[in-house]
Amino acid sequence: MTTDVSAKKIRVAIVGFGNVGREVLPAVEESPDMEVAGIVLRNPKKVDSVKKLVGEVPVVTDVAELGKVDAAILSIPSRSVPEVAPMYLKQGINTIDSFDIHGDSIIELRRNLDSLAKANNAVSIISCGWDPGSDSIVRTLMEVIAPRGITYTDFGPGMSMGHTVVAKSIEGVEDALSMTIPEGTGIHRRMVYVKIKDGYDFEKISQAIKNDPYFIHDETHVYKVDDVKSLIDKGHGVHMERKGVSGVTSNQRIEFSMSICNPAATGQIMAAAARASLKQKPGCYSTLEIPIIDFLYGDKESLLHRLI
Repeated sequence: MTTDVSAKKIRVAIVGFGNVGREVLPAVEESPDMEVAGIVLRNPKKVDSVKKLVGEVPVVTDVAELGKVDAAILSIPSRSVPEVAPMYLKQGINTIDSFDIHGDSIIELRRNLDSLAKANNAVSIISCGWDPGSDSIVRTLMEVIAPRGITYTDFGPGMSMGHTVVAKSIEGVEDALSMTIPEGTGIHRRMVYVKIKDGYDFEKISQAIKNDPYFIHDETHVYKVDDVKSLIDKGHGVHMERKGVSGVTSNQRIEFSMSICNPAATGQIMAAAARASLKQKPGCYSTLEIPIIDFLYGDKESLLHRLI
């Protein structure tokens, strides 16, 4: 859905209420041009417990119960996005997701959602967390400055939400935490801590985690623990470095780093993307395809005056 955002607040539905959804809520509430239409849960059994957490915010299992919705922020696992996003686009509701399976999967998702969004006069913004997402913009800017060269992206140390969700989904796992440990030059080690259900074999669970596409390309260690919650710290970070060439001048070194609360940063970026979605023509976009100023709240000329 594309519309004039100057006259009214953007009504946002939050789909899912896990680590990211809980951070999307305040990000939307703190945005002057937005309002929370409600929270949509796919599991009816969770409605009552979420209602206790959010007070007067409507909690439903069908977005139709919320009335007019401009954008749906999909705070759900990446592997659920290809199935869930079309449900909203077909209703003319813009979607924002943080799909984080890099490579061919992102291109395939963009292609599939693009035709669907255009057919329903809607906008989909994909892979809009911090990586992929805001980091993608930074990596691109680095290449603008030094077109030839190599960029290394090192994550962590910190909790990977995507990998943690995958570890939790393995049969026999009661709870899990996946930590990302940087080893330099874009190489990472995964440290996975699992609490297993009674009657399950730890070695089989460990092997299933290591063989999952999320983990199979990295050195992965799995540890059995009695309590996962006592280990959780949602902090994360990234350090990117590019060494390259500007024109014919070598040894151009550009660095970017940040230390963040993982779900809070993701939630804030997704809320900004909801704003940007209302300014695009129908179709599916990555963060690289959207004017960066469209993510910000405020008068365009004032923003240009302050930021240029």
